[in-house]
Amino acid sequence: MKEVSKTANLEAIRAKEKLSSSFLKKGIGIALFSGLMYGFYSAFLTLGMTKGVWADWYGDNKAGLSAIVITYVLGALGSAVNDTCSAVWAIVYATFKGKMRDFFRCIKTKPGAVMILAALIGGPISSTAYVVALKMAGSIVIPITALCPAIGAILARVLFKQKLNKRMMLGIAICVLSSFMIGSTSIGGDAPKGMFVGLCIAFIAALGWGFEGCVAGYGTSMIDSEIGITIRQATSGISNLIILVPLFGVIFGDGIKFSTDLAVQAFTSGPAMLWFILSGLCAFVSYMSWYNGNSMCGAALGMACNGTFSFWGPFCCWIILGVIGGIQGWTVAPIVWISAVLMMFGILVIAMNPMDLLRKKEVAGNDAA
Repeated sequence: MKEVSKTANLEAIRAKEKLSSSFLKKGIGIALFSGLMYGFYSAFLTLGMTKGVWADWYGDNKAGLSAIVITYVLGALGSAVNDTCSAVWAIVYATFKGKMRDFFRCIKTKPGAVMILAALIGGPISSTAYVVALKMAGSIVIPITALCPAIGAILARVLFKQKLNKRMMLGIAICVLSSFMIGSTSIGGDAPKGMFVGLCIAFIAALGWGFEGCVAGYGTSMIDSEIGITIRQATSGISNLIILVPLFGVIFGDGIKFSTDLAVQAFTSGPAMLWFILSGLCAFVSYMSWYNGNSMCGAALGMACNGTFSFWGPFCCWIILGVIGGIQGWTVAPIVWISAVLMMFGILVIAMNPMDLLRKKEVAGNDAA
């Protein structure tokens, strides 16, 4: 009788371990998918900013706009249009799931306020810097923005006194080395004009997203991740559209009316909005997959899997814009591909000990035997 009971317990333990392993693998798959969707978001956003009225603004005659307006006001506007579309997708999804009541309830709480703060940092600041950098230097900036996990680890040590061990410091060093390898392509006479400045602006995006990750970690630990995503996307879209774009219109243009006219033209440009709607969907799915993946495989491993956008970003831009779209300037130097893969490894080292993955496979193999 005891032998039967022992056998049953062993079978139950094995079944539980198998279920946990399956759950972990599914979480890793979802987190990896978030990196891929981020790559498509980058490509479709950039494609949208070449269509319709955007083609006139970025065309040969620039539609009478100054260089500084084209660089910063249009960059902020592109980010605002995308984030607004993403917010609409998030609200539609939350409505479909019956969570809008929870959404309005959560925004009044402290964790909700933390998510709003995170969105204000990652939305108007980082998202706009990302779009501006993309337009100035191309997809080469994407691996630079992937420094955000390394920056987040450093900020967590400074702000929250979280431990930064030797393995994490090694991962940060690998990421920094990778960024220098990418930055080396902006040095020399054959480097495109504005690439170095674009890389610097991309670092601002990475800094903001790293800080957002630290702040949002607190909020998402206390509220539903789907509600957190809706708060994040809605806040980012609204703040971009009614705060940053008008502010840039006042600073760099002819006032609020000037930026409002540009926004109306952007939202009513059908050929461009089709791609912005798609980029907004990809951005929403990317964030949602990242949050869901983190909850299933852990924040550390989920962060590493999401960091694969350092590869998928340039790859998707090359395929969508360069190969399919036939737009010049979207080829990527071999050193960038190598650096992107190296940075993914660095992010993995920050998040966890890579040897743990091999150990899990060994354990799984022994169980199967």
